[in-house]
Amino acid sequence: MRATSAAGATPLVRARLKVQGVDGRAQTLDFADVSESEAVRRAVARGFRVLAIERVANGAPATEALAGGRFPLLLFSQELLALTDAGLNLSEALTTLHAKERQASVHVVLGAMLQSLREGRSFSDVLAQWPQHFPDVYVATVRAAERTGDLPQALTRYIAYQLQFEAVRKKLVAAAIYPAMLLIVGGLVTLFLLGYVVPRFSVLYESSGRELPSMSALLLQAGKAIYNHGQLALIGLAVVAATVVWGVGRQEGRTWLLNQVLKTPWLAAKAQEFRLARFYRAVSLLLAAGISLPRAMGMVTKLLAAGQQAQLADCRLAVERGHSLSTALVAAGLASPVAESLLKVGERSGQLAEMLERTARFADEDFARWIDWASRLLEPVLMTVIGLVIGTVVVLMYMPIFELAGSLQ
Repeated sequence: MRATSAAGATPLVRARLKVQGVDGRAQTLDFADVSESEAVRRAVARGFRVLAIERVANGAPATEALAGGRFPLLLFSQELLALTDAGLNLSEALTTLHAKERQASVHVVLGAMLQSLREGRSFSDVLAQWPQHFPDVYVATVRAAERTGDLPQALTRYIAYQLQFEAVRKKLVAAAIYPAMLLIVGGLVTLFLLGYVVPRFSVLYESSGRELPSMSALLLQAGKAIYNHGQLALIGLAVVAATVVWGVGRQEGRTWLLNQVLKTPWLAAKAQEFRLARFYRAVSLLLAAGISLPRAMGMVTKLLAAGQQAQLADCRLAVERGHSLSTALVAAGLASPVAESLLKVGERSGQLAEMLERTARFADEDFARWIDWASRLLEPVLMTVIGLVIGTVVVLMYMPIFELAGSLQ
């Protein structure tokens, strides 16, 4: 039973009870997201005698503890798999992870999870308390594993699913590092020329009394403005740099920046293919865990873009009406010719989950080749653009000297 915080209802609290067991020993029990009366009822039902009640905080403490951080789900799953494979049961494995954890926010979450397990909740229900840290795919996989009693196998499948995504993400980040460094270095060199070199040339040209070409005069005026207001320019540059670092350091900032980049026509199509690959792999994971196909499709909707989500809704409706997945995906525009062929093979052989995984793997390999090609093309293009910008500044800076030399001849 979950309490609500609506008006007139029992408020959400985290209750800490000091209780006495049947052996006479006193101990402390923590209850998250329940009212004090419900916490007492649960303690009494377990045979404890309540000695004192303490309200710790409103709401879910573990959620607040991780408000500024992110739960390391992949690392948690890998460590939990290693401990359960070694023969520890779930409670013992979580106790071990809780004891070794040094990050305070994660330590709090693991402690709350362990306490909820001791209260008799299932592991999937415990994970469902924190949807911002444990996605629906993960919770559904664990819940299906609870029915079959094969949690290690479910964790193995999810880890493989997440590692594939991490591999592509790291490749994309690595490919973006060099172009970013080129832009930064090129921008700094351009600012140095405008703010330091150009103003010194402007003094020479002003003393000559000659009329300058219009573009050169405009460049010299810009250089003098930067030089005369150097402190403001440095402050503005520092503010822009700090804003960029702050924005990139936040999940919301990275998401906004990525969405803006992916709106470009050149990248939008590839971004849709990448999202489809994640969709195929997630549905494959859920089908392997025993989740029905329509339900699995509904659980992974958020992996797709807004337009693709509308297409998926039509596709799911077609599947519920009895159409095959391959036919529904093709009709909704969510399947390539390769995906259509592989899915039809999976439907005929009864290995749809495996064929969805192969489809995702094929798409990932194609996306990785595209990243290599794009990065090799982008680097010389950026170097050319930066060279043109710096070369233009230098030519405009020396153009009056060339004209002067020509007039002397």
